[in-house]
Amino acid sequence: MKKIILIFSLLSIVLISSPKEALFYKKIEGNFVQCFLCPRKCVIKTGEYGFCRARKNIDGTLYSMGYSNPCSVAIDPMEKKPFFHFLPGTDTFSIASAGCSLRCKFCQNWQISQYSPEETKNFNLPPEKVVEYAKKNNCLSIAYTYSEPVNFYEYMFDTSKIAKQNKIKNIVHTSGFINAQPLEQLCPYIDAVNVDLKGFNEEYYRNICQGDLQTILNTLKIFKKHKIWIEITNLILPGYNDKPEEIEKMCIWIKENLGDYVPLHFSRFYPMYQMKFLPSTPVSTLEEAYKIAKKVGLKYVYIGNVPGTKYENTYCPYCDKLLIKRVGFSVLENNIVNSKCKYCGKKIEGVWEK
Repeated sequence: MKKIILIFSLLSIVLISSPKEALFYKKIEGNFVQCFLCPRKCVIKTGEYGFCRARKNIDGTLYSMGYSNPCSVAIDPMEKKPFFHFLPGTDTFSIASAGCSLRCKFCQNWQISQYSPEETKNFNLPPEKVVEYAKKNNCLSIAYTYSEPVNFYEYMFDTSKIAKQNKIKNIVHTSGFINAQPLEQLCPYIDAVNVDLKGFNEEYYRNICQGDLQTILNTLKIFKKHKIWIEITNLILPGYNDKPEEIEKMCIWIKENLGDYVPLHFSRFYPMYQMKFLPSTPVSTLEEAYKIAKKVGLKYVYIGNVPGTKYENTYCPYCDKLLIKRVGFSVLENNIVNSKCKYCGKKIEGVWEK
């Protein structure tokens, strides 16, 4: 808490944005612009936003409206992102600006994701200051998180380059809804990603998220190609994306395309945003998904948003001994030594040391 108070005492709240010209767009006759950051390829007339609400056409030039103006700034435990195999027990400096390229009806952060940066109270925090505050607060990483980092791409890109120069890790929690070219340009500066693989059904993506599955799968393959550490979160909604056969299909795809060592977090849904009519995900559903993933052959499977469950711990896939004991976002025990199980000596995949 003291750390967060320190940060907020150093920042000033600004009610107007200081936008930066966007990357990945072209100008069109009549003061229109077309954005190529995400698959929507929005054509935007002057004075209006793209679908994400974060990129605006101002007199024929496309601007990123959340640049240096995060609406959320905090120091979080790494486990909150969630990352369970990347620098466990460390703090990460988290930032986000408003907007999102999807419209998930179950969004847990809709208060910022479904607004534009001009509608939120923001902090004046340019990239060099993000890195400065991360260092001052002994954070080993900067997390681009909360809303959708793709919507503040330029801010993330510039910050990540400075962080890299200062030997601070860059981690991203994203839906993965981005075109290949901007993703390829970003990848050299990113150390770890947690991708929300929201389901394994195109209809679900289209109707519930207004996105598409294939784009997310392509994004994951690009992260894999660049040897970025990957973890995956799958939020399970009762009656929507909880079919055992779809969960099994997803797990097989992960194993065959990314590797059996990629951690998979099954997360419990709580009634939120436009889906308050749904009940919370039954714990039994999450446990069944866990069993399916393990049967497919995934080594590291977790259950999230269920306080106190044993499935938030890391166990050795070879000798079954407890390696990392977690309660909530706290690490109580770590038996990984030199990236190996302390008991049987087998390698445990992850990034365990800075």
